[in-house]
Amino acid sequence: MPVLSIAGAGTDIGKTYVAAALLRALARRGLAIDALKPVASGVDEADYTGSDPAMLLEALGQPVTAETVAHIAPLRFAAPLSPPLAAKREGRVLAFSDVRDLCQTRTTEVGDAILLVETAGGVMSPLDDDHTMLDLMAALSGPVVLVSGSYLGAISHTLTALACLRARGLQVAAVAVSESSGEAPFDETVAALARLAGDVPLVAFRRDASPESSADDLAARLAALF
Repeated sequence: MPVLSIAGAGTDIGKTYVAAALLRALARRGLAIDALKPVASGVDEADYTGSDPAMLLEALGQPVTAETVAHIAPLRFAAPLSPPLAAKREGRVLAFSDVRDLCQTRTTEVGDAILLVETAGGVMSPLDDDHTMLDLMAALSGPVVLVSGSYLGAISHTLTALACLRARGLQVAAVAVSESSGEAPFDETVAALARLAGDVPLVAFRRDASPESSADDLAARLAALF
């Protein structure tokens, strides 16, 4: 029951874009895979088009229906806010123990398949009033792919997230640098991160090109872990 966590150095930096490409790449390598986004905010229940759950389902080759969305993203909220704030808008309460148990149950259900667990927001985004996404990844204890951006400030945010993950003893299998819109130089950002991130592999995902080659590179680096 191997678990691979997909974490973000921040919010809206392409975490699901990278996760979906990675799912397709792992499938091309013949690996059994499944995905779970246990908590998702900003989901329109009337139209799943373009939502994180829909992108993951499409990458798995599954139809996007109310049932499949409920399976891959069990805890969904309408407001595009941090999960505990979005839950409170709906009179609901998120509990870390419930999310942790949900993830651990799903790892048992998928058997020997790799379960890709995409977290919400950044590494230190709140999961409930007392826990963060980092706490969830620590409870799952599998390797982590950290997705970062290339916007101004991304280098600092990425290195900070890396420090948090390492401080909790988590294995950072790779950093996926997803190109951000704006004027920050992508190649120079990737080069700076490569110098400063230590021995963790970096894989660059350009938005003006197919993600398949980058995802295949990332999948090849991860395959040896499972």
